[in-house]
Amino acid sequence: MGKRFEGKVAIVTGAGSGIGEATARAFVDEGASVVLTDSVDEKVRAVGDSLPSDRVVALRADVADPGDWQTVVDAAVDRFDRVDVLVNNAGTFSSGDITDISTDEWRRVIETDLSSVFYGTRAALPFLRETKGSIVNTSSVSGEDADWRMSPYNAAKGGVSNFTKAAALDNGQFGVRVNAVAPGLIWTDLTQDQAEDEALQEKFAERIALGRGGQAHEVAAAILFLASDAASFVTGAILPVDGGTTASNGQPPQS
Repeated sequence: MGKRFEGKVAIVTGAGSGIGEATARAFVDEGASVVLTDSVDEKVRAVGDSLPSDRVVALRADVADPGDWQTVVDAAVDRFDRVDVLVNNAGTFSSGDITDISTDEWRRVIETDLSSVFYGTRAALPFLRETKGSIVNTSSVSGEDADWRMSPYNAAKGGVSNFTKAAALDNGQFGVRVNAVAPGLIWTDLTQDQAEDEALQEKFAERIALGRGGQAHEVAAAILFLASDAASFVTGAILPVDGGTTASNGQPPQS
């Protein structure tokens, strides 16, 4: 195992499970100190307790609250004196017909999935500019093309992708790179119901070139690549991590 992030400090949101947990663990494995956040205190504490205490801070935080963001960034600087990487990963989703989606539900998804990326970026940028660090956002294939009955999520992730590009343009002059991963179907806690539906799995497999859903560690590997020096000339990129889902034009497989 390499140590690409020895002496570096990363903030990872949504780190209590799934892609966020896998990403936080990968950063620690590669030598980084990490501030982990999640909205569920027990989850993020459990992950933090399983990692080296001298290189980890675990905090409950609501990424949709700008005040919580200041607390998270302050914790990183107070404990580790710097911030090198910000991973805006926390998210949620909602489904239903547009006419049935309440205003509160719309706001919840937009605030958690999109506004939080702005709040986190704004809070961390002064320190990332000092270290010439990088930001990696978790967008989605749903931010490039839409799903049925998931308009709030689609709108939020589309916003994340374009915000990523805008932030890359504005911060290149400061040596800060901003990129995003766009996962497809990834087996996590959020997709547990889909994982238990064999008929649905078969439908997904038909649309994925590799014929399977992905694992959280596979997305984490892409995040670490974008945050690393190996991607030193990559900014404003939206990297699909989708097994080839978006390689298709949507037509069904033909024999």
